[in-house]
Amino acid sequence: MTPSLNEIINALEAEVNPGLQESWDNTGWQVCPSSKGDTCKGVLVCVDVTDAVITEAVEKGCNLIISHHPLIFRPLKRLTGTTPAERMAIRLIKSGISVYSAHTSLDNASAGVSHYLAEALGLTEIEPLAPRRDVLYKVAVYVPEKEADEVRNAMHDAGAGHIGNYDRCGFTINGAGSFRPLQGSNPHIGQKDEITFVSEVKIEAVVPAHLKAKVESAIRKVHPYEEPAIDIYHIEAADTSTGLGAIGNLLQPLSASEIIGRVKEVYGSPMVRTTPHVDSMPVTRVALCGGSGGEFIPAAIGAGAQVYITSDVRYHDFVDYRDRILVVDTGHYESEKCTTILLSRIISKKFPNFAVGISASETNSITYQ
Repeated sequence: MTPSLNEIINALEAEVNPGLQESWDNTGWQVCPSSKGDTCKGVLVCVDVTDAVITEAVEKGCNLIISHHPLIFRPLKRLTGTTPAERMAIRLIKSGISVYSAHTSLDNASAGVSHYLAEALGLTEIEPLAPRRDVLYKVAVYVPEKEADEVRNAMHDAGAGHIGNYDRCGFTINGAGSFRPLQGSNPHIGQKDEITFVSEVKIEAVVPAHLKAKVESAIRKVHPYEEPAIDIYHIEAADTSTGLGAIGNLLQPLSASEIIGRVKEVYGSPMVRTTPHVDSMPVTRVALCGGSGGEFIPAAIGAGAQVYITSDVRYHDFVDYRDRILVVDTGHYESEKCTTILLSRIISKKFPNFAVGISASETNSITYQ
């Protein structure tokens, strides 16, 4: 059975939750001229939505484009065709083509852009370079002992209890709960107008902000009580499973010239910009960030990396850090072209018999001479 537009995006969001996006970003639906329940006739994946990509989608009969960069980044006040974004939005609507963008949601995902590049470079013990902060919560729920396993499993299945390289983490405390059902209630245990004491357990687990509502909903679906007691409170800790950038170690040391050569090969960069360096310098620890990641140079230095790979590095960052770390600037497009592979894999895994195309017309908007 051919999936709908919504089914395609639901499969994508199951692995790349839009709640992972940065506050300044515009991940999600960009244009949707028809019902999201309509049949998806074909998906075309790209880094940027351009006129060439739209033409390709029309020619291939695709009614859904999934891009990494948002088509609409700054708010549109009108649709008069005076800007490229306005013009393309109008064309997409006329052509009946929807657009969904997974930008920093894909950057922050646990197996996102930077993690993919780190693995491709041969790094091990990979961790986020800049873990997401102020996004963790503790969920606690009180439940009768005999239903505790069902509620606990529902919490974990919804994403609670994931800490670093461990999942289904939690804590359980035994105790006694009390309540008195009032008029209009339909108690699972006890009688109306009578105080009831029940042997209960308190189940606690950590949950990131983007999964908080999902976990609470999962609890309510299986909890035996009409009004389950659920406590959710913020905790001050980094979510080490998600974040921007990546850092890891090489199994065997490489020279600076060897790691630069490997970067050019993996990223498909015809050339790179670097800080001055000694070609024979040994490299064992590498940090990187897909896209524009100059702001994380200090984090790379602090994490002990000898090399930091990113794009769009400012001249003054080259000046300021030239004697502290080897900076390798690959170019923005080169550092994010892999998003087309990541996005297409996610959809193909869920719908193995549904063709997902990677744009053949898209090329780098920057040329090297």
